[in-house]
Amino acid sequence: MKLKWLIVSALVMSACTQLGSTRNEQTKLYEQTLAQTRDAAAQLVGKLGAKLKQAIATNGTASAVETCKLAAPQIAEEVSQQQGWQVGRVGTRVRNPNNQPNSWQQAALAEFAARVKKGEKLDGMETYSVQHTKNGKTLRYAKAIGVQPMCIVCHGKTEQIPTEVQIKLRTLYPNDQATGYSVGELRGAVVIERPLI
Repeated sequence: MKLKWLIVSALVMSACTQLGSTRNEQTKLYEQTLAQTRDAAAQLVGKLGAKLKQAIATNGTASAVETCKLAAPQIAEEVSQQQGWQVGRVGTRVRNPNNQPNSWQQAALAEFAARVKKGEKLDGMETYSVQHTKNGKTLRYAKAIGVQPMCIVCHGKTEQIPTEVQIKLRTLYPNDQATGYSVGELRGAVVIERPLI
């Protein structure tokens, strides 16, 4: 009887150890996946920011509007292709009518707004969830974008936006809603959808 109890105890301990090991491996995998996803979001923001700064330095502030219109989707597509994911940006107010946030993205933006209202800082603010589909699991990730001082030139209040920028905005985006922001306000989010293994 004692031998039987020792065997059962050994099996239970072995199973618990394996279960703990599996959980640790899953935790490491999710942490690694999240780190990769954060890196992709940072790539998009960094590359676009560099392009905009270069355009402003070379051709003035009005050129940033056209640069953003052309470069933002191109950079998002490059990062998407590099990773094999869907990477992009959405705004709390829409400038490009072809870039409306979907229902999950709207929910993420609403969550960010509520968190800001409670006093949480935008820097590093993110949310994510796992969706189960017939093809497996998908990670949906959003990282908040706050309005930076350089954003005001194109997204600020009317009196803060130079006349040449206002003209360019009216030309390229006749139904623009993405103005009236203040520095530090929630502007939108980098959004990523990627399969989980």
